[in-house]
Amino acid sequence: MSSSRRPVIAAFLWLATAWTPGPTARAASCPAPSQAAAGVAAIDGRERLLWIDRHLAREGARARAWGYGWPIGIGAAGLASLAVVPFVASGDRVDWYASAASAGVGVLPFVLAPLEVMRDAPKIHAALTGTPLDDARVCAVLADAERRLVAGASDERLQTRWWAHAGNVAFNTAVLLFLGLGYHHWTSGLINGLSGVVVGEPLILTQPTGLIDAADAYSRSDLSGQAANAAGWRSVALGYRATF
Repeated sequence: MSSSRRPVIAAFLWLATAWTPGPTARAASCPAPSQAAAGVAAIDGRERLLWIDRHLAREGARARAWGYGWPIGIGAAGLASLAVVPFVASGDRVDWYASAASAGVGVLPFVLAPLEVMRDAPKIHAALTGTPLDDARVCAVLADAERRLVAGASDERLQTRWWAHAGNVAFNTAVLLFLGLGYHHWTSGLINGLSGVVVGEPLILTQPTGLIDAADAYSRSDLSGQAANAAGWRSVALGYRATF
């Protein structure tokens, strides 16, 4: 072979290598949940898993902003009420103690019953990206993700039902009556009660509810952006050098 042809052959081999398609993920056939439409099973399990992961991650971020922002603000208001106590007349201190106690009660639900997606989203993402997944493992992680999607939607629905609003009004009415009937502080009772309702209603109304629509769409096999999801999964698969 002449030396003049070697650069041409080398260039050809380089181009052939550069244009060789990379590995792609093989479709994973996973069963549909019992409550979902039959069409869900026809969608690649990896696409379904990535779709759920993206929705859980997005909702988890919203839930953390809501779940940390509100209690921090309410807690700060409660501490401010306590800070005022030494500077007011002893007969009026009960008003500020009641305000601080109301704030403490307002923080408790965030501590005792945080939105489930705040815990579930990181777990599913870690299972998806932590190690390469073969077909059987994909279906197992997908089944867990589907359960968490449904559970998260139920949790969001539960915490925004009518009884949340009724509980808000009832609790703050109790604060009003406590100060009014117990200490004849009707003015401060009205201020505490009404301010509690005014804070409590936006708190309930701003709670993230995105998983409710996501779970409904998933059960109808309405997974929008499947092409983007497939590309995203391939990037995950290649990033972890998985062979599917």
